[in-house]
Amino acid sequence: MNTTDKKIAEVLAKFGEPMAGNVWRVQGTAVIYHKALERIAAQAKIQFEPPMIVRAERDEAVILVTGRMGERLEWSIGEALVGTNYRVSGKQAAYVYAMAEKRAKDRVILKLIELHGLVYSEEEADEFRNSRPVHAEAQIEPEKTAVEIVAPDANVEADLKQKISKAKTINAVTDLMLHAETQRVLNDLPEGIRDEIRDFAKARLVELGWPSKKAA
Repeated sequence: MNTTDKKIAEVLAKFGEPMAGNVWRVQGTAVIYHKALERIAAQAKIQFEPPMIVRAERDEAVILVTGRMGERLEWSIGEALVGTNYRVSGKQAAYVYAMAEKRAKDRVILKLIELHGLVYSEEEADEFRNSRPVHAEAQIEPEKTAVEIVAPDANVEADLKQKISKAKTINAVTDLMLHAETQRVLNDLPEGIRDEIRDFAKARLVELGWPSKKAA
């Protein structure tokens, strides 16, 4: 695990969240699920002030969000412009205000927990949300190439849980969950099953001694 990943893992652990199942990489950039950041905000007791609308157009919204965590205060801007940094397809509705707010809040959370610039929210760009990290194999360190790859068959859920159960160390579980093929399989599963597997991996990490203490 490199220095950046170690820092990310240590910070997430403070809030009871493992890196495995919450973070993946897109062309070397660490990306975290929006839902994971929401859980962290709840654990950290982050309080948001009412957002300030900076720009309001039919296809564009720019929102200023301020958040507090204890004595600390951070603010950030969230932007969503249809066709530029927010793409919709077909008859899909464009929720520019909701997207701008999500982006601003996620940035504030990352600033408050001191991960801003090290990891990005999945809401930052469509390529993050829709990513299938099929090229991530080239980024895997030599010691990770032995990670057993998940077979995308009809029993992927049971197969993945079995591999998680067989993992003997915290790093083994993390490497398995961060592996490109694992991420591809997870992305193809329904959200409910994906969350169940993530919780299963977290339980295995705790069983192996992963720190599960909550933030003070």
